Amino acid sequence: MSRVQMVTVEEGEGDQRLDRWFKRKYPQISQGRIEKMCRKGEIRVDGGRVKAATRLETGQQVRIPPLPDSEAPPPPKRTRVTEADAKFIRSCVIYRDDQVIALNKPPGLPVQGGSGQSDRHVDALAEALMFDLDEKPRLVHRLDKDTSGVLLMARTRSVAAALTASFRHRETRKIYWAAVAGVPHPKHGTIKYGLVKAPGHGARGEGEKMIAVHPRDVDVTEGAKRATTDYAVLAQAGGRTCWTALIPVTGRTHQLRAHMAEIGHPIIGDGKYGGSGQENLGDGWGAHLGGDLSKKLHLHARSLTLEHPVTRAQLHLVAPLPDHMVRTWETFQWQPSDVPADPFEEDWG
Repeated sequence: MSRVQMVTVEEGEGDQRLDRWFKRKYPQISQGRIEKMCRKGEIRVDGGRVKAATRLETGQQVRIPPLPDSEAPPPPKRTRVTEADAKFIRSCVIYRDDQVIALNKPPGLPVQGGSGQSDRHVDALAEALMFDLDEKPRLVHRLDKDTSGVLLMARTRSVAAALTASFRHRETRKIYWAAVAGVPHPKHGTIKYGLVKAPGHGARGEGEKMIAVHPRDVDVTEGAKRATTDYAVLAQAGGRTCWTALIPVTGRTHQLRAHMAEIGHPIIGDGKYGGSGQENLGDGWGAHLGGDLSKKLHLHARSLTLEHPVTRAQLHLVAPLPDHMVRTWETFQWQPSDVPADPFEEDWG
């Protein structure tokens, strides 16, 4: 049994949850034991009571109560990524330096594990993206499983904290490309419906979705959050479908998908929000185009622009379209070279 200790949060250890910091220091202590010690006030930060989820800052003093030498088995060793999976995830890298890695995440690959997800996801495969460092890169934002495109990861804890803050404070610019049913009018606009989570139907909430709420009702709807999306039509195929650029001004769950469906133009392939069996017959509604065109989700994180967390240079990352969207673009003769990198800053259309 150890003695009471006062441990300082060191440089590079800040901006993380207390329980995660604690388990890195003392892997033999279970999550339940950490939470119990917090409830009893045995773990304190700068003399004050804390919760397991309290975020630590560099320089703070953490009181560590007497701990047993062994309470639970240490965390399992890292699962070795197969050679095939390592080659696969490395092929997704579109940018890499000493601080960050950017992937072009393929559709169908989850970013993290969770309820209903397989063990094969970006966070697990990141073991193969360590390259010359001793730690695997960390996720700093998310993409839906079926959404493809730019996914940024931090290669150190301090860079992860800086990038997480950039996303939280909206200091990044994300542009998505989508094929949507019909053609929105006007062709440039802003969607401001709030979003509230509807419960899923499974035992663990599987199948949950977001419900749009009129802006005037957001403040009186329990759990609703304001959400804003900018859109611009870049090209169209008659009135049947169009190529649309989208900017999520806010970052709510399923925001782009729920917003486009709410204005009557769901994203092609989006069975959750656009109707799983509904084909677009030319009137603008329906998540599928029929024929040989793919039924996969046509939503792609095309570009991400931000200030590099270390060099402070502007970092502009662009991800090529996935194969199923390439085929759709070719069918309608839509050429990526024909549109500006940022149509929201151009006199477009």
